[in-house]
Amino acid sequence: MDRIQGDCASPAPPGNAERSMTGEQDSGLSVLGKAHEFFQICDVEGKGFITRQDMQRLHPELPLSLEELEKVFVTLDADGNGSLTPKEFTTGFSQFLLGQIALNNEMMQQSEGETACPLKCKETVSDDEDEEFQFSNLMNRLGAEKVLDDENDVKQLWLQLRKDEPHLLSNFEEFLVRIFSQLQEADNEKNKLECALKKKIAAYDEEIQHLYEEMEQQIKKEKEQFLLKLEQQCTELLSGKEETKAENTKLKLTNKELLRDLERTSHELSQAQQQLQVLQEEASKLQEEKEM
Repeated sequence: MDRIQGDCASPAPPGNAERSMTGEQDSGLSVLGKAHEFFQICDVEGKGFITRQDMQRLHPELPLSLEELEKVFVTLDADGNGSLTPKEFTTGFSQFLLGQIALNNEMMQQSEGETACPLKCKETVSDDEDEEFQFSNLMNRLGAEKVLDDENDVKQLWLQLRKDEPHLLSNFEEFLVRIFSQLQEADNEKNKLECALKKKIAAYDEEIQHLYEEMEQQIKKEKEQFLLKLEQQCTELLSGKEETKAENTKLKLTNKELLRDLERTSHELSQAQQQLQVLQEEASKLQEEKEM
């Protein structure tokens, strides 16, 4: 807080415009240099371009997860060819910073030229509490809780810029706004795709269930028809068996009757033979008597 009050009370030093222009150029070169350094970290093989896998080497350097780095790569890959040239990478990584450097320097000049501190210099809130409040407000405005699981890395980088290079802080915040906006858009798109996929899966499951029920009904119907046919065949066989049994019984009775008829006929034949023999004997006697 004392440092802020001292800065507010001091008049603007001479040559401020020249230093502003020089600072703007140095900041631009610094950002481009940092972007080039990040590109070299990714392109360790010296291919002259980087891929999605190469981009993941920035994970230890930036407060972004592997998934978020993937989304940043997709954003920078404007032509969609799956690779980034040094120009594409450095331009996409630093353009949001360079656009605000002149405005920040102008704001710093106005702040240095003031002879009285603004009202916030007289607040009794400590620097730590003020930083915590501003960072929390920034995270709430960005909706970071929906994107980041842990805000500590972003917070440390934000505090470091606020302390060492405050003129780049607004650029960093704008970078966060852009990145978080793109991440949220990607997350919304992912949710839409997941929702569409769930609907397709539900429709597919419903169709499979419908086919299964139809197949089950068909199998049940064929089974019933088979059992009915089998029952009819069994009934026919049993009926034929009963008819055969009745015919066999009838044949047995007929055989018995025929046997009785045969016995009676044989007996009558025997009697007829006996009578014939008697008649023959009588005829012989009569013949003999005639001859005498």
